[in-house]
Amino acid sequence: MGGIGRRVVRAARATGHLVLSLLLVPLCVLALLQFVLALLLSVTFVGLLLLPYAARVNRGVAELARRLASKVLDRPVTARYGPRSGVLNRARLTLNDPVTWRDAGWLALHILTGVALPALALALWAGLGFDLSLPIWWWAPLPEHVVNLAGVSIDSWFRVVTVVPVHFAAVAAVALLGIPWLALADAHLARLVLATPERVRLAERVAELTETRAAALDAHGAELRRIERDLHDGAQARLVSIAMRLGIAERMMATDPDQAAELVSEARQSTEETMTELRGIIRGMYPPILADRGLPGAVAALAARCPVPVTTATDGVGRLPAAVEAAAYFVVAEALTNVAKHSGASSASVRLSVRQNDEGGWLTVLITDDGRGAADEAGGTGLAGIRRRAAAFDGRTDLASPPGGPTTLTVELPCR
Repeated sequence: MGGIGRRVVRAARATGHLVLSLLLVPLCVLALLQFVLALLLSVTFVGLLLLPYAARVNRGVAELARRLASKVLDRPVTARYGPRSGVLNRARLTLNDPVTWRDAGWLALHILTGVALPALALALWAGLGFDLSLPIWWWAPLPEHVVNLAGVSIDSWFRVVTVVPVHFAAVAAVALLGIPWLALADAHLARLVLATPERVRLAERVAELTETRAAALDAHGAELRRIERDLHDGAQARLVSIAMRLGIAERMMATDPDQAAELVSEARQSTEETMTELRGIIRGMYPPILADRGLPGAVAALAARCPVPVTTATDGVGRLPAAVEAAAYFVVAEALTNVAKHSGASSASVRLSVRQNDEGGWLTVLITDDGRGAADEAGGTGLAGIRRRAAAFDGRTDLASPPGGPTTLTVELPCR
Protein backbone atom coordinates (compact mmCIF):
# COMPACT_ATOMS: atom_id res chain seq x y z
CA MET A 1 0.00 0.00 0.00
CA GLY A 2 1.40 3.36 -1.08
CA GLY A 3 1.73 6.50 0.94
CA ILE A 4 -1.65 7.88 -0.24
CA GLY A 5 -3.33 4.57 0.55
CA ARG A 6 -1.93 4.61 4.09
CA ARG A 7 -3.13 8.16 4.56
CA VAL A 8 -6.60 7.20 3.35
CA VAL A 9 -6.72 4.29 5.81
CA ARG A 10 -5.46 6.53 8.58
CA ALA A 11 -8.07 9.18 7.80
CA ALA A 12 -10.79 6.52 7.68
CA ARG A 13 -9.77 5.16 11.09
CA ALA A 14 -9.64 8.68 12.50
CA THR A 15 -13.13 9.29 11.16
CA GLY A 16 -14.32 6.11 12.86
CA HIS A 17 -12.89 7.38 16.14
CA LEU A 18 -14.61 10.73 15.71
CA VAL A 19 -17.94 9.08 14.87
CA LEU A 20 -17.70 6.96 18.01
CA SER A 21 -16.80 10.11 19.90
CA LEU A 22 -19.93 11.74 18.46
CA LEU A 23 -22.02 8.80 19.67
CA LEU A 24 -20.80 9.52 23.19
CA VAL A 25 -22.36 12.99 23.16
CA PRO A 26 -25.93 11.81 24.05
CA LEU A 27 -24.45 9.72 26.86
CA CYS A 28 -22.54 12.78 28.07
CA VAL A 29 -25.72 14.85 28.13
CA LEU A 30 -27.66 12.25 30.10
CA ALA A 31 -24.78 11.55 32.49
CA LEU A 32 -24.16 15.24 33.14
CA LEU A 33 -27.87 15.92 33.75
CA GLN A 34 -28.20 13.14 36.29
CA PHE A 35 -24.97 14.23 38.01
CA VAL A 36 -26.15 17.84 38.28
CA LEU A 37 -29.49 16.62 39.59
CA ALA A 38 -27.72 14.48 42.21
CA LEU A 39 -25.62 17.51 43.22
CA LEU A 40 -28.73 19.63 43.66
CA LEU A 41 -30.35 16.91 45.74
CA SER A 42 -27.21 16.37 47.82
CA VAL A 43 -28.57 18.84 50.38
CA THR A 44 -30.90 16.00 51.34
CA PHE A 45 -30.10 12.51 52.59
CA VAL A 46 -31.54 10.97 49.42
CA GLY A 47 -29.22 13.08 47.29
CA LEU A 48 -26.21 11.96 49.32
CA LEU A 49 -27.21 8.36 48.66
CA LEU A 50 -27.59 8.98 44.92
CA LEU A 51 -24.42 11.04 44.41
CA PRO A 52 -21.89 8.14 44.36
CA TYR A 53 -24.05 6.28 41.85
CA ALA A 54 -24.34 9.38 39.68
CA ALA A 55 -20.54 9.73 39.78
CA ARG A 56 -20.26 6.06 38.81
CA VAL A 57 -22.34 6.72 35.69
CA ASN A 58 -19.95 9.56 34.80
CA ARG A 59 -17.07 7.22 35.40
CA GLY A 60 -18.50 4.66 32.97
CA VAL A 61 -18.85 7.22 30.17
CA ALA A 62 -15.39 8.63 30.91
CA GLU A 63 -13.93 5.13 30.80
CA LEU A 64 -15.31 4.66 27.28
CA ALA A 65 -13.57 7.89 26.29
CA ARG A 66 -10.31 6.71 27.85
CA ARG A 67 -10.44 3.51 25.82
CA LEU A 68 -11.07 5.43 22.59
CA ALA A 69 -8.22 7.81 23.36
CA SER A 70 -5.89 4.90 24.21
CA LYS A 71 -6.46 3.34 20.79
CA VAL A 72 -5.68 6.60 18.98
CA LEU A 73 -2.65 7.48 21.11
CA ASP A 74 -1.46 3.85 21.25
CA ARG A 75 -0.78 4.15 24.97
CA PRO A 76 -2.99 3.68 28.02
CA VAL A 77 -5.05 6.56 29.37
CA THR A 78 -5.88 5.69 32.96
CA ALA A 79 -7.13 7.33 36.12
CA ARG A 80 -7.16 6.14 39.71
CA TYR A 81 -10.27 6.83 41.74
CA GLY A 82 -10.33 7.24 45.48
CA PRO A 83 -11.75 4.57 47.82
CA ARG A 84 -15.44 4.33 48.61
CA SER A 85 -16.75 3.04 51.94
CA GLY A 86 -19.76 3.74 54.11
CA VAL A 87 -22.96 5.52 53.06
CA LEU A 88 -22.29 9.15 53.96
CA ASN A 89 -18.55 8.67 53.69
CA ARG A 90 -18.97 7.56 50.07
CA ALA A 91 -20.67 10.84 49.22
CA ARG A 92 -17.94 12.85 50.94
CA LEU A 93 -15.15 10.92 49.25
CA THR A 94 -16.92 11.25 45.90
CA LEU A 95 -17.10 15.03 46.24
CA ASN A 96 -13.48 15.25 47.44
CA ASP A 97 -12.12 13.05 44.67
CA PRO A 98 -10.65 15.32 41.96
CA VAL A 99 -11.24 12.66 39.31
CA THR A 100 -15.00 13.00 39.92
CA TRP A 101 -14.84 16.64 38.83
CA ARG A 102 -12.51 15.84 35.96
CA ASP A 103 -15.08 13.36 34.66
CA ALA A 104 -17.88 15.91 34.97
CA GLY A 105 -15.77 18.62 33.32
CA TRP A 106 -14.96 16.34 30.39
CA LEU A 107 -18.64 15.50 29.96
CA ALA A 108 -19.49 19.20 29.64
CA LEU A 109 -16.56 19.85 27.32
CA HIS A 110 -17.25 16.84 25.12
CA ILE A 111 -20.80 17.97 24.46
CA LEU A 112 -19.15 20.76 22.43
CA THR A 113 -16.02 19.15 21.04
CA GLY A 114 -17.72 15.80 20.46
CA VAL A 115 -20.01 17.54 17.98
CA ALA A 116 -17.65 20.11 16.48
CA LEU A 117 -14.69 17.85 15.64
CA PRO A 118 -16.71 15.05 13.99
CA ALA A 119 -18.73 17.69 12.13
CA LEU A 120 -15.54 19.09 10.59
CA ALA A 121 -14.37 15.61 9.57
CA LEU A 122 -17.73 14.63 8.08
CA ALA A 123 -17.92 17.98 6.29
CA LEU A 124 -14.61 17.23 4.55
CA TRP A 125 -15.83 13.79 3.46
CA ALA A 126 -19.10 15.38 2.32
CA GLY A 127 -17.09 17.91 0.29
CA LEU A 128 -15.28 15.07 -1.47
CA GLY A 129 -18.58 13.36 -2.20
CA PHE A 130 -20.01 16.63 -3.49
CA ASP A 131 -17.09 17.01 -5.91
CA LEU A 132 -17.43 13.43 -7.15
CA SER A 133 -21.14 13.81 -7.79
CA LEU A 134 -20.97 17.29 -9.31
CA PRO A 135 -20.23 16.17 -12.89
CA ILE A 136 -23.45 14.16 -12.81
CA TRP A 137 -25.92 16.88 -11.86
CA TRP A 138 -24.27 20.28 -12.53
CA TRP A 139 -26.51 20.76 -15.60
CA ALA A 140 -29.74 20.06 -13.66
CA PRO A 141 -32.24 22.95 -13.35
CA LEU A 142 -31.19 23.94 -9.82
CA PRO A 143 -30.49 27.36 -8.26
CA GLU A 144 -27.09 28.61 -9.37
CA HIS A 145 -25.63 28.71 -5.86
CA VAL A 146 -26.00 24.95 -5.65
CA VAL A 147 -23.49 24.48 -8.48
CA ASN A 148 -21.18 27.22 -7.30
CA LEU A 149 -17.82 25.72 -6.35
CA ALA A 150 -15.28 27.85 -4.48
CA GLY A 151 -16.77 31.00 -5.98
CA VAL A 152 -16.78 29.54 -9.51
CA SER A 153 -20.05 28.70 -11.24
CA ILE A 154 -19.97 25.32 -12.91
CA ASP A 155 -21.74 26.09 -16.17
CA SER A 156 -19.72 24.18 -18.76
CA TRP A 157 -17.89 20.90 -19.22
CA PHE A 158 -14.66 22.83 -19.38
CA ARG A 159 -15.15 24.08 -15.84
CA VAL A 160 -16.26 20.64 -14.69
CA VAL A 161 -13.02 19.15 -16.02
CA THR A 162 -10.73 21.91 -14.75
CA VAL A 163 -12.24 23.28 -11.53
CA VAL A 164 -13.69 20.13 -9.93
CA PRO A 165 -10.44 18.05 -9.91
CA VAL A 166 -8.48 20.97 -8.44
CA HIS A 167 -11.10 21.52 -5.75
CA PHE A 168 -11.28 17.75 -5.06
CA ALA A 169 -7.49 17.51 -4.68
CA ALA A 170 -7.44 20.47 -2.30
CA VAL A 171 -10.26 19.08 -0.14
CA ALA A 172 -8.67 15.60 -0.22
CA ALA A 173 -5.33 17.00 0.95
CA VAL A 174 -7.02 18.86 3.80
CA ALA A 175 -9.04 15.76 4.71
CA LEU A 176 -6.11 13.32 4.66
CA LEU A 177 -3.98 15.65 6.75
CA GLY A 178 -6.62 17.27 8.92
CA ILE A 179 -8.93 14.42 9.93
CA PRO A 180 -6.17 12.41 11.74
CA TRP A 181 -5.17 15.63 13.44
CA LEU A 182 -8.76 16.14 14.61
CA ALA A 183 -8.83 12.61 16.06
CA LEU A 184 -5.50 13.19 17.82
CA ALA A 185 -6.77 16.49 19.19
CA ASP A 186 -9.85 14.75 20.57
CA ALA A 187 -7.74 11.96 22.11
CA HIS A 188 -5.20 14.36 23.62
CA LEU A 189 -8.01 16.45 25.07
CA ALA A 190 -9.52 13.35 26.69
CA ARG A 191 -6.12 12.36 28.05
CA LEU A 192 -5.46 15.87 29.35
CA VAL A 193 -8.74 16.00 31.27
CA LEU A 194 -9.46 12.37 32.15
CA ALA A 195 -6.03 10.89 32.89
CA THR A 196 -4.49 11.20 36.31
CA PRO A 197 -2.06 14.16 36.21
CA GLU A 198 1.60 13.22 36.00
CA ARG A 199 2.45 14.90 39.31
CA VAL A 200 -0.30 12.92 41.05
CA ARG A 201 0.84 9.75 39.34
CA LEU A 202 4.41 10.37 40.47
CA ALA A 203 3.26 11.00 44.02
CA GLU A 204 1.27 7.74 43.98
CA ARG A 205 4.28 5.97 42.51
CA VAL A 206 6.54 7.29 45.26
CA ALA A 207 4.04 6.15 47.89
CA GLU A 208 3.81 2.73 46.24
CA LEU A 209 7.59 2.36 46.07
CA THR A 210 7.89 3.49 49.69
CA GLU A 211 5.42 0.80 50.70
CA THR A 212 7.13 -1.92 48.67
CA ARG A 213 10.54 -0.82 49.96
CA ALA A 214 9.28 -1.06 53.54
CA ALA A 215 7.90 -4.53 52.80
CA ALA A 216 11.20 -5.55 51.21
CA LEU A 217 13.13 -4.29 54.22
CA ASP A 218 10.79 -6.14 56.57
CA ALA A 219 11.19 -9.33 54.55
CA HIS A 220 14.95 -8.85 54.44
CA GLY A 221 15.04 -8.31 58.22
CA ALA A 222 12.92 -11.40 58.81
CA GLU A 223 15.22 -13.42 56.56
CA LEU A 224 18.29 -12.20 58.43
CA ARG A 225 16.67 -13.10 61.75
CA ARG A 226 15.82 -16.56 60.42
CA ILE A 227 19.39 -17.12 59.24
CA GLU A 228 20.77 -15.86 62.55
CA ARG A 229 18.38 -18.14 64.48
CA ASP A 230 19.27 -21.14 62.34
CA LEU A 231 22.98 -20.47 62.78
CA HIS A 232 22.68 -19.81 66.51
CA ASP A 233 20.36 -22.67 67.42
CA GLY A 234 21.70 -25.20 64.93
CA ALA A 235 25.13 -24.80 63.37
CA GLN A 236 26.68 -22.81 66.22
CA ALA A 237 25.46 -25.29 68.85
CA ARG A 238 26.84 -28.20 66.82
CA LEU A 239 30.18 -26.46 66.36
CA VAL A 240 30.43 -25.85 70.13
CA SER A 241 29.65 -29.53 70.72
CA ILE A 242 32.32 -30.55 68.21
CA ALA A 243 34.90 -28.30 69.87
CA MET A 244 34.08 -29.77 73.30
CA ARG A 245 34.36 -33.37 72.04
CA LEU A 246 37.68 -32.65 70.36
CA GLY A 247 38.98 -30.93 73.51
CA ILE A 248 38.02 -33.91 75.69
CA ALA A 249 39.47 -36.32 73.14
CA GLU A 250 42.71 -34.36 73.14
CA ARG A 251 43.02 -34.70 76.93
CA MET A 252 42.07 -38.38 76.88
CA MET A 253 44.38 -39.30 74.01
CA ALA A 254 47.20 -40.38 76.32
CA THR A 255 45.12 -42.12 79.02
CA ASP A 256 42.20 -43.62 77.06
CA PRO A 257 42.90 -43.74 73.31
CA ASP A 258 39.82 -45.83 72.56
CA GLN A 259 37.45 -43.36 74.21
CA ALA A 260 39.28 -40.49 72.53
CA ALA A 261 38.88 -42.17 69.14
CA GLU A 262 35.16 -42.59 69.80
CA LEU A 263 34.84 -38.88 70.63
CA VAL A 264 36.71 -37.96 67.46
CA SER A 265 34.35 -40.18 65.45
CA GLU A 266 31.33 -38.48 67.03
CA ALA A 267 32.88 -35.09 66.27
CA ARG A 268 33.38 -36.11 62.62
CA GLN A 269 29.75 -37.26 62.33
CA SER A 270 28.55 -34.06 63.94
CA THR A 271 30.72 -32.08 61.50
CA GLU A 272 29.00 -33.76 58.54
CA GLU A 273 25.60 -32.97 60.02
CA THR A 274 26.64 -29.36 60.53
CA MET A 275 27.80 -29.11 56.92
CA THR A 276 24.46 -30.49 55.77
CA GLU A 277 22.66 -27.93 57.91
CA LEU A 278 24.84 -25.09 56.60
CA ARG A 279 24.11 -26.18 53.03
CA GLY A 280 20.41 -25.97 53.85
CA ILE A 281 20.85 -22.43 55.20
CA ILE A 282 22.84 -21.40 52.11
CA ARG A 283 20.18 -22.98 49.91
CA GLY A 284 17.63 -20.77 51.63
CA MET A 285 19.70 -17.69 50.73
CA TYR A 286 20.46 -18.59 47.09
CA PRO A 287 19.84 -22.14 45.93
CA PRO A 288 23.04 -23.56 44.35
CA ILE A 289 20.89 -25.39 41.80
CA LEU A 290 20.11 -22.02 40.21
CA ALA A 291 23.78 -21.45 39.50
CA ASP A 292 24.21 -25.02 38.21
CA ARG A 293 21.05 -25.59 36.16
CA GLY A 294 19.38 -22.23 35.82
CA LEU A 295 15.77 -21.40 36.65
CA PRO A 296 14.14 -24.02 34.36
CA GLY A 297 16.24 -26.82 35.88
CA ALA A 298 15.64 -25.58 39.42
CA VAL A 299 11.87 -25.43 38.84
CA ALA A 300 11.94 -28.93 37.35
CA ALA A 301 13.68 -30.14 40.52
CA LEU A 302 11.03 -28.47 42.69
CA ALA A 303 8.29 -30.12 40.62
CA ALA A 304 9.97 -33.52 40.98
CA ARG A 305 10.09 -33.19 44.79
CA CYS A 306 6.45 -32.11 45.08
CA PRO A 307 4.13 -34.91 46.28
CA VAL A 308 1.48 -33.69 43.81
CA PRO A 309 2.23 -34.50 40.13
CA VAL A 310 3.46 -31.28 38.50
CA THR A 311 4.08 -30.54 34.83
CA THR A 312 6.47 -27.75 33.88
CA ALA A 313 6.92 -25.61 30.77
CA THR A 314 9.66 -23.02 30.41
CA ASP A 315 9.07 -21.67 26.86
CA GLY A 316 12.77 -21.18 26.21
CA VAL A 317 13.51 -19.18 29.36
CA GLY A 318 17.26 -18.58 29.54
CA ARG A 319 19.50 -17.10 32.19
CA LEU A 320 18.06 -14.13 34.05
CA PRO A 321 19.45 -11.79 36.72
CA ALA A 322 20.33 -13.79 39.83
CA ALA A 323 17.93 -11.87 42.07
CA VAL A 324 15.03 -12.49 39.66
CA GLU A 325 15.85 -16.19 39.40
CA ALA A 326 15.99 -16.51 43.18
CA ALA A 327 12.69 -14.68 43.63
CA ALA A 328 10.97 -16.82 40.99
CA TYR A 329 12.43 -19.99 42.54
CA PHE A 330 11.09 -19.17 46.00
CA VAL A 331 7.71 -18.16 44.52
CA VAL A 332 7.39 -21.57 42.84
CA ALA A 333 8.64 -23.37 45.95
CA GLU A 334 6.12 -21.62 48.22
CA ALA A 335 3.29 -22.08 45.74
CA LEU A 336 3.94 -25.80 45.33
CA THR A 337 4.16 -26.16 49.11
CA ASN A 338 0.72 -24.57 49.37
CA VAL A 339 -0.59 -26.89 46.66
CA ALA A 340 0.69 -29.95 48.51
CA LYS A 341 -0.55 -28.83 51.96
CA HIS A 342 -3.85 -27.08 51.34
CA SER A 343 -5.30 -27.51 47.84
CA GLY A 344 -6.24 -31.20 47.77
CA ALA A 345 -5.21 -31.15 44.11
CA SER A 346 -4.46 -34.21 42.03
CA SER A 347 -2.23 -32.32 39.59
CA ALA A 348 -0.60 -28.96 39.10
CA SER A 349 1.39 -27.11 36.46
CA VAL A 350 4.12 -24.48 36.41
CA ARG A 351 4.70 -22.36 33.34
CA LEU A 352 7.54 -19.85 32.91
CA SER A 353 7.68 -17.36 30.07
CA VAL A 354 9.50 -14.13 29.23
CA ARG A 355 7.90 -11.35 27.25
CA GLN A 356 9.22 -8.04 26.04
CA ASN A 357 7.37 -4.72 26.10
CA ASP A 358 8.16 -1.01 26.29
CA GLU A 359 9.11 -1.41 29.96
CA GLY A 360 11.67 -4.14 29.21
CA GLY A 361 11.57 -7.88 29.83
CA TRP A 362 9.09 -9.50 32.21
CA LEU A 363 9.20 -13.02 33.62
CA THR A 364 5.75 -14.54 34.09
CA VAL A 365 5.32 -17.43 36.53
CA LEU A 366 1.98 -19.20 36.19
CA ILE A 367 1.08 -21.90 38.75
CA THR A 368 -2.22 -23.75 38.35
CA ASP A 369 -3.77 -26.63 40.29
CA ASP A 370 -7.08 -28.52 40.06
CA GLY A 371 -7.75 -28.44 43.80
CA ARG A 372 -10.70 -27.23 45.84
CA GLY A 373 -9.91 -23.52 45.31
CA ALA A 374 -11.02 -20.74 47.68
CA ALA A 375 -7.41 -19.87 48.51
CA ASP A 376 -7.27 -17.00 50.99
CA GLU A 377 -4.23 -14.80 51.58
CA ALA A 378 -5.47 -14.05 55.09
CA GLY A 379 -5.40 -17.76 55.95
CA GLY A 380 -1.62 -17.97 56.11
CA THR A 381 1.67 -16.32 55.32
CA GLY A 382 2.52 -18.20 52.11
CA LEU A 383 0.51 -16.19 49.58
CA ALA A 384 1.17 -12.94 51.42
CA GLY A 385 4.89 -13.73 51.34
CA ILE A 386 4.73 -14.35 47.60
CA ARG A 387 3.01 -11.00 47.08
CA ARG A 388 5.59 -9.20 49.22
CA ARG A 389 8.46 -10.87 47.38
CA ALA A 390 7.03 -9.80 44.00
CA ALA A 391 6.30 -6.28 45.25
CA ALA A 392 9.92 -5.91 46.37
CA PHE A 393 10.88 -6.27 42.69
CA ASP A 394 8.10 -3.91 41.59
CA GLY A 395 6.33 -6.95 40.20
CA ARG A 396 2.68 -7.95 40.07
CA THR A 397 0.74 -10.80 41.67
CA ASP A 398 -2.71 -12.02 40.70
CA LEU A 399 -4.64 -14.85 42.37
CA ALA A 400 -7.77 -16.44 40.91
CA SER A 401 -9.19 -19.15 43.16
CA PRO A 402 -12.97 -19.60 42.93
CA PRO A 403 -14.61 -22.16 45.25
CA GLY A 404 -14.28 -25.56 43.63
CA GLY A 405 -11.15 -24.52 41.75
CA PRO A 406 -9.07 -24.33 39.76
CA THR A 407 -6.57 -22.02 41.44
CA THR A 408 -4.30 -19.91 39.25
CA LEU A 409 -1.46 -17.83 40.66
CA THR A 410 0.23 -15.41 38.27
CA VAL A 411 3.40 -13.58 39.30
CA GLU A 412 5.17 -11.14 36.99
CA LEU A 413 8.73 -10.00 37.73
CA PRO A 414 10.69 -7.40 35.76
CA CYS A 415 13.91 -8.75 34.29
CA ARG A 416 15.61 -5.40 33.68
